[in-house]
Parts: sequence; structure tokens; C-alpha cells
Amino acid sequence: MSGGGLLIAGTTSDAGKSVVTAGICRWLVRQGVKVAPFKAQNMSLNSFVTREGAEIGRAQAMQAQAARVEPTALMNPVLLKPGSDRSSQVVLMGKPVGEMSARGYHGGRQEALLGTVLECLAELRGTYDAVICEGAGSPAEINLRRTDIVNMGIARNARLPVLVVGDIDRGGVFASFFGTVALLSREDQELVAGFLVNKFRGDVSLLEPGLDMLHGLTGRSSYGVLPFQHGLGIDEEDGLRVSLRGTVRESAVADPVGQDILRVAVCAVPLMSNFTDVDALAAEPGVVVRFVDRAEELADADLVVVPGTRGTVKALEWLRERGLAHAIARRAAEGRPVLGICGGFQLLGEHIEDEVESRAGQVDGLGLLPVRVRFAREKTLTRPVGEALGEPVEGYEIHHGVAQVTGGEPFLDGCRVGEVWGTHWHGSLESDGFRRAFLREVAAAAGRRFVPAADTSFAALREEQLDRLGDLIEEHADTDALWRLIESGAPTGLPFIPPGAPA
Repeated sequence: MSGGGLLIAGTTSDAGKSVVTAGICRWLVRQGVKVAPFKAQNMSLNSFVTREGAEIGRAQAMQAQAARVEPTALMNPVLLKPGSDRSSQVVLMGKPVGEMSARGYHGGRQEALLGTVLECLAELRGTYDAVICEGAGSPAEINLRRTDIVNMGIARNARLPVLVVGDIDRGGVFASFFGTVALLSREDQELVAGFLVNKFRGDVSLLEPGLDMLHGLTGRSSYGVLPFQHGLGIDEEDGLRVSLRGTVRESAVADPVGQDILRVAVCAVPLMSNFTDVDALAAEPGVVVRFVDRAEELADADLVVVPGTRGTVKALEWLRERGLAHAIARRAAEGRPVLGICGGFQLLGEHIEDEVESRAGQVDGLGLLPVRVRFAREKTLTRPVGEALGEPVEGYEIHHGVAQVTGGEPFLDGCRVGEVWGTHWHGSLESDGFRRAFLREVAAAAGRRFVPAADTSFAALREEQLDRLGDLIEEHADTDALWRLIESGAPTGLPFIPPGAPA
């Protein structure tokens, strides 16, 4: 017997689908329900490596954490990693299968993947009591409906009830709810059970007449009004607003333990990927993290981080064009700390030979580390474990570039020269002991009287955040109605709202 299911759709991108999906997963698992997240197709530069070596969206990995299950490729069978405005790398079942233009993907490739997507969903539903699916964008993107495999396409095929989330903080939520339903075909509308208002500020009683009128117009109920709360979020797909950094920035943070703070400047390189690496730094009392795109913004930084990127050569050009490359080189010469992660590590080296990502051939790097990088067609996807600065470290690797290290001190399969550090390991700073040891090194090199807190647990902060999402659903959604929806599907007899989808 298949487990229950629900699709969380949105009136727009960034309406809160990821957060609501994670919140429902955490609420359900606290009720003793065995639950899994699912997103058929994700477009994101923030990804994660599962234990079996599959690459999936980081949001789905965090939703799995909310559900207290191990993430797998089944939870995100199709991942698109943009390389430009017009093309993306297609990752299928955790492995890259090639670059494709948007026209080529929507012209037939996407539709051909529907079978794979449905098989993954069926396998999850056969294993779990409930599967909470996240849609993408809006289900009413009528130009893409024919090839849709992530919104109503999968809802129709798997007979999933659909809950539409709207961000009322943007305004126009009633029109968005009504218009979303009214642009769907009769068959799609039959699965849209109702609405969930997200990010409401103020007195809910003032909203209730509108919800009653919406019910009268559509015949569909509202399943809750979630209040606006600062810093609620998990690893986003591509934005910089949420993730744990939002929690730290927008809530009360403990005072620094030492006499000084540490300032961290993260270069906002093009096609930046896995910027969540610096969340663990932002979680430390007394560490201030900011994203920068001008050379002068590095002047007062105690640590400069060059993060991962899906376009290493493009990022290198960008750093040079903006004067950031020169500023980073000057810092290194002065013995001021610089950390390169993944693509950021690669461009700190001597040479890059790339016939895969940019096809630029051989390009000179910044020459700050004794490293030569050659891009391989096969992508490295691993979950390494090791030690650095006397502390255990765990991470994950996602890269085409193969680094040949010819000198320096060993550092997490990369190297260190003076105060310039480079590694392919994402997530290493989430290892608490290593992060503290690294920050002590940075503080000493920067001449700051900064002391890392002895009790900051990044994993505990993540759990607190996910519990807050579960609390949001439990306290502000109609959980009885929500469970009936998951267990029994959309109510029968829902009215058709004209005009429906264009012929």
C-alpha cells in the first residue's frame, strides 16, 4: 500500500515552499509518522552529496534532516545547475549527464524524465507513511505545462493533493491564489485542495474576511496563516537571504567571548555555489559575515573567503576585472588570511586547464597556492573524513577540477601556504572543533583578540531551526485537515474556476 502524499506548490518562486515542506516534515516526524521529502526537479547551485555519492539539492538534504532520515537521490532525481542564463548541467539520479539549453530541456528532455521521477516517488511512497513533495516556481506557468514534471504534471500522474502557498508579505496574495487556480485545467484544479498563507504580519482577524471570500469564490479552504518570523529558513536554492545566516543576522546573537570581533568578507563570485559553507562562521558569536563585490570592501576584513562557483574561469575573470584579485594577492603577501573553497581553491592555484566547464583551455590562476588544476569530465562526488589543526573534520566534495598539489602544508586534501588556505571540502566549517581551531589561527594572523565560543554547536543550531519550522506548522496550520489531505487526497467535488488553462 502506498503512503500518503502532498504537493506543496507556490503562487511564485520564493513563496516559502521549501520552508513549508521542511516544517511539515518536522511536524509529522514528531507525531511518529515516517516521512520523506521529494522534489522531482530542482534548479540550484547549492547542492549536497549523499552517502551513496549522489548530488542533490541542499534544500532537499535539509528537508531530509527535518524528517530525520538520510537523504538519497530518490528525493531529488533531477537537479539543474545553471552555467549561464541559457544552459544548465543536468544531474540525473545524482550524476551529471551533460549540459543542456533551456530550449532543449523543455523541448523534450524534461518530459522524457517523467517516468524516472514517478518511479522515484512511487518507491518513496512504498517505503514511507507520507511523502511531502515540493513544487517549483508556479503551477500556473501555462507556457511550460505540457512538459511539467514537478508541479501539476507529477500531481496528476501520482494523484497528489496540492496545497498552494502564497507570500502575503509581497502583496496581492488573494489575486495570486485565485489566478493560480483559474489558470489550471479542470483536471488539474480537481487536485488543488486549498491555500496556505505565508509571512503574515499583524492581526489575523483582519485577514479572515478575505479568506472567507476566497473560499466563496473558489470553494477551497485555507489550511492556515503562518506568521512572519525573522530568520526562518533552510538552505535556499540560490538566494542569499535565508539559510542559517538569516537566523543569525536577524535574531539576538551572543556577545563576543573575546575583546574583538572577526570580520569575514565572502567574494560574491558569479555562479556562486554552496555559499552555505559560511553559515557555520556566521553562527559563531563575534563573527560578522558579509558578501562583497568591491576591492575596497576587503580592506577591514580579517578573513577573505573565495567560495565555490559553477564557473571557476568566469569567477577568475570577474575577480580580476573588479580589482579583487589584486586585493587578495596583496593580502596574501601581507600574511592576512584567505580561504578558498572548491572553485575558490582552484582559482588560487597556478594554472587551470579547463576543456569541460568553460572550455577556455589553460588559464593562469592567482598563483597563491602551489596547485595545478585540470578539469575532468567525470565529477568528483565524495563525503571525505579527515583531520586538520588537530581536530576531526567531515565534508563533501562536488567538482570537476582535479588538483595536483606540488607544495605547501597539507590541508584537507588541499594545501596551505602562509595564511592562504585551500580545499575542495565543502561543509568542513560545520565541524565545531575544527572551526574553532581555524578561527583561532585567523584571529592570531589578523592580530585580533577574538576567542571562539567553547559551546557553539552548529548541528544543534540546525536542529533548533528545524524545530522552529515544525512549531510554525503545528501552531498555525490546521494540522487535522492537513493530515486528512495527506492521507486521503483532495476533497471530491471541488468546483471548476473559469477560464481554466488555455487550449
